Amino acid sequence: MVTLLIVIVVLSFVFDYINGFHDAANSIATIVSTKVLTPFQAVLWAAFFNFGAFFISKYVVGHFGIADTIAKSVTLDKGDPYALYVILAGLISAIAWNLITWWFGIPSSSSHALIGGLIGAAVARYKTLGVVVAAKVIPIILFIFAAPLIGMIIAFIITIIIVHLCKRGNPYKTEKWFKRLQLVSSGLFSLGHGSNDAQKVMGIIGAAMVASHYIPDLGHIPDWVPIMCFVAIGLGTMSGGWKIVKTMGTRITKVTPLEGVAAETAGAITLFLTEHFKIPVSTTHTITGSIIGVGATKRLSAVRWGVTINLVWAWVLTIPVSAIFAAIAYYILVLFK
Repeated sequence: MVTLLIVIVVLSFVFDYINGFHDAANSIATIVSTKVLTPFQAVLWAAFFNFGAFFISKYVVGHFGIADTIAKSVTLDKGDPYALYVILAGLISAIAWNLITWWFGIPSSSSHALIGGLIGAAVARYKTLGVVVAAKVIPIILFIFAAPLIGMIIAFIITIIIVHLCKRGNPYKTEKWFKRLQLVSSGLFSLGHGSNDAQKVMGIIGAAMVASHYIPDLGHIPDWVPIMCFVAIGLGTMSGGWKIVKTMGTRITKVTPLEGVAAETAGAITLFLTEHFKIPVSTTHTITGSIIGVGATKRLSAVRWGVTINLVWAWVLTIPVSAIFAAIAYYILVLFK
């Protein structure tokens, strides 16, 4: 039992690292595509704010609500000797999906891969959908579509306001100012990304610790767990995910510094709102919707809808495919129990 818990904790940090690696594009795609920072400078900038999000969540927000939501998304019997296998299978599935989508340069959701993995493994174990906690999971599924839509609307509004305010300004000076502001907006988005995504891994580790009786409940997660989760996602972000940077920064629509500020600010607002309501969302979906909203202010044809439709398909397939992967992983794992 202890060995299995250690394996889950280590794999959770691996997943967190890959999550940061996979999602680095979310934080830096626009700032790299507008040439405000070099790719190396951008990942260092994003990694700093990803880790800094720990202090915001702990000392400003005052709780890790998203971790709690993830941990309680499925019901695991405390006395079940197979509960840790369910969590391990979900993790393996999420890691596999992340690596597959990274390889093909598809900005999919690490969050939904994790949720799908937990659901698939839990259903495989208990043979019923009743183990899925609808009150936790339904909002997460709804926000597959709501998060990018909210980001898109906010980005559209912000862009219109900025363009209206700056229409009589000197173009050269305006662009120079927005390049500076992009440092702020990308930092804010990285804060949102770190606080949202690192907590998901906290939830997994917390659920495993409760299932193995290492702690009595989620309120007793040791302090080293959140710290290591935020460190891992920061290190992953520093490694970057250049294939996805290309998709996010150039293939959806061309982005100027002004539009980068609008997209990142809209994405950050969306992430802060969803964290307030303890709803784990995809930072990938959020920033993609924001970039689309920015592109749509020019004209709808400025958005490369063919690329966007492919992204939506990846989003829709993430949970069911991850669930299938996890169910298979669970059945394989119990063979070697």
